[in-house]
Amino acid sequence: MNYDVTRRALLGAVLGAGAGGAALSPAGDLLDSFAPASGRTWRDTRGDVPETVASPHGDATVTYDDHGVPHVEADTEPAAYHAVGFVQAADRLFEMDLVRRLMDGRLAAAVGERALDSDRFHAKMDFRGAAEASKAALEGSRAATLTEAFTDGVNAYLASGPDPLEFSLAGYGAREWEPVDSLLVGTQISWGLTGSFRALRREVLRETLGDDYRRLYGAPFDHGAPIVREGTGGTVSGVDDSRRRPDVDPAFVDWLSTHEPPPRWGSNHWAVGGEHTESGSPVLAYDPHLTLMAPPVWYEQRIVVADAGVDIRGATFPGIPFVIVGENDHGAWGFTNVGADVVDHYTYETEDDEYRYGGEWREFDSETRTIEVADGEDRDVEVRKTVHGAFLDRTVDGGTRAVGVAWTGMTGTRELEAIYELSRTRGVDDYRGALRGMDVPTQNALYVDDDEILYQTVGRIPLRRNGDGEVIRGDRVFDGSAGEAEWAGFEPFGQTDWDAGGFVPFEDKPAVRDPDYIGTANQRPVDDPTYPIGQEYASGFRGTRIYERLDDRIESDEPVDRAFMRSLQNDTLDVRARELVPAILDAGDRMDGAADPWLGALADWDYRMDRDSRAALVFDRFYERFREATWGDDFEALGFDDGWWPQEWTLVTLPADDPFFDGDRADTIAEAFEAAVEELEAGDAAVYGDDHRTTIEHPFGDQVPALNYPGYPTDGTAFTVFNVHDGAGAGSSWRQISPMDGPSLSVIPGGQSGSYFSEHYDDQLRTWADGEYKPMAFETPAEGGTIAFRGEDG
Repeated sequence: MNYDVTRRALLGAVLGAGAGGAALSPAGDLLDSFAPASGRTWRDTRGDVPETVASPHGDATVTYDDHGVPHVEADTEPAAYHAVGFVQAADRLFEMDLVRRLMDGRLAAAVGERALDSDRFHAKMDFRGAAEASKAALEGSRAATLTEAFTDGVNAYLASGPDPLEFSLAGYGAREWEPVDSLLVGTQISWGLTGSFRALRREVLRETLGDDYRRLYGAPFDHGAPIVREGTGGTVSGVDDSRRRPDVDPAFVDWLSTHEPPPRWGSNHWAVGGEHTESGSPVLAYDPHLTLMAPPVWYEQRIVVADAGVDIRGATFPGIPFVIVGENDHGAWGFTNVGADVVDHYTYETEDDEYRYGGEWREFDSETRTIEVADGEDRDVEVRKTVHGAFLDRTVDGGTRAVGVAWTGMTGTRELEAIYELSRTRGVDDYRGALRGMDVPTQNALYVDDDEILYQTVGRIPLRRNGDGEVIRGDRVFDGSAGEAEWAGFEPFGQTDWDAGGFVPFEDKPAVRDPDYIGTANQRPVDDPTYPIGQEYASGFRGTRIYERLDDRIESDEPVDRAFMRSLQNDTLDVRARELVPAILDAGDRMDGAADPWLGALADWDYRMDRDSRAALVFDRFYERFREATWGDDFEALGFDDGWWPQEWTLVTLPADDPFFDGDRADTIAEAFEAAVEELEAGDAAVYGDDHRTTIEHPFGDQVPALNYPGYPTDGTAFTVFNVHDGAGAGSSWRQISPMDGPSLSVIPGGQSGSYFSEHYDDQLRTWADGEYKPMAFETPAEGGTIAFRGEDG
């Protein structure tokens, strides 16, 4: 899973330029100097959670453990989830409010003109309309009832507790929470994981690059490590053994791309069956790679409901009532992103307020929405829809560009109910049954219980058919006016008939029951799927390394234990380096003498991206120069920036005489390495950790630096199993190890509390940066209910 793709960039742009005033690091100076919030404001903007949270549904006890994780216990589920709403609001209210505003297109009402572009996009996509459709789909379900209880709990906190500090800094207050707000949070998760305008880029690249397109973008990566490999064991399913060119404007695509996931998404999980473990029971390791921010994207909670027989602990996104990833007393689970193609794009013949479809002219489904702008003039935006979904238009270079968008999350979906059902699962069959309702997002689900493992691809995957009824790929823009490649049964902003033949049947999605062991790292699920699944998967470096370590351990006959799972989750070997360093050394005779000491460091290197490594430092600098030297000039000449460059597997495996190397890879390598050495010699960095330090920022970190997390040196890259990248501002956002025979471990990159003065604001950060863990215990602490704050009794 790789949630939060647009949010970090948006927070930096929208809220990073928030309230003014001096910003000093020491807390006391900051309290005395920051305007408009006084020291009194700071200390009052955190709420107390009573040991007993009362509600019309009954009482619930709340006990915080030593890491700020709430243990919520009640006799009934409504009482428990009312208390969950209360504690989430107490700890993360501003984060919850920000996400609902983002998806609803209402940020400008809080922060002004700088959010207008975001609000226009989100209004035109009508994510609220999608959330309302999901609310209708869930009506009468147990999940809907408990979301109502959660909503009441959030509002109970709003009525009794102070607003968090950030509301004072931004100059606005929180409004009441509604059930649809939780669904908006879920919609943000799903869009962040699956939203894409990749097909538009593919059209431009295919037209521009000609014969080069296929080898740079169209060929499957030959790493040989799909999730489901030949000989995996267990019962395998979902494997098969046997137009008009639209005018797509690159500038329009660039704008759309600011609202889709970044290129370096990822997550890992793997599981080993009892036949190969020390205990004889399966074990799971999991870490989703997301944006790293203060506070973290995840919130850990434990919920115990006596009457329902529920005891579940794990992580959720603030605003979602239910644990999304974690474990109960019967099994453990996690999700990684599939990379499935669940968005299609359409062009239309249009004239004024009409578009052509099915041989006739139709009016757009239109409404005018007003975007409120704080301290500015409100703006109207025209929200248009077609039979396929949203209609996005924008003025580019004096002309209007437009595209229709269909997305599987743009209809009534029931994933909130599926997530709730996970808390009640008692084994593989229950878990697989719950997954049938996971409409969005498309994910690799991995589950272990006391006896077996289940891998299952989940989420709705569209089937596109040509005029002859043959299934085709969705890697191009379709003719919407001709009704080309429509998804049968799809009803945007309404209720879709998932059984009408427009989506891959659940039984035909890749799955394995009871494999010996299995690993996922966003690589392609299988080599030969029954139906097309996606256009683009992760490069495969992490997946390759995970299977190398698992294969070696299994073949050694040494049993897998928790210590091995920890060592694999902390593995820093970079397969890119293993592939390229021999070529760098071979090109050494083309370099000047300044490169010699750095070449010497590489000669003895084990390819591990460790913080104290001099070789890791020079490789990291070299690789960026190598990318630029290979792609930069050619793509710039075509008018494309680095967001259009091919994936890293393509670069690492490009033939040595390829034209993008001007026929001589060794020369390109020498040029890039010398540029990296010159850069290093002019700077102060001596080891990788001097460059690679955590840069985890708060939305108001530019104005109040104390709110940002400390910068710690750490290991890893975007392409290692131990995953920290993008300037150490993205990576493993939650680490979990769950052996079925003993205590589990977890850690988040920061802390549970969103309040700067809480001792749990960043208390897990150093543990996380060092690859360590805390207990993920199922015992309620003997005492609790009070959280210490900095400067107040410790």
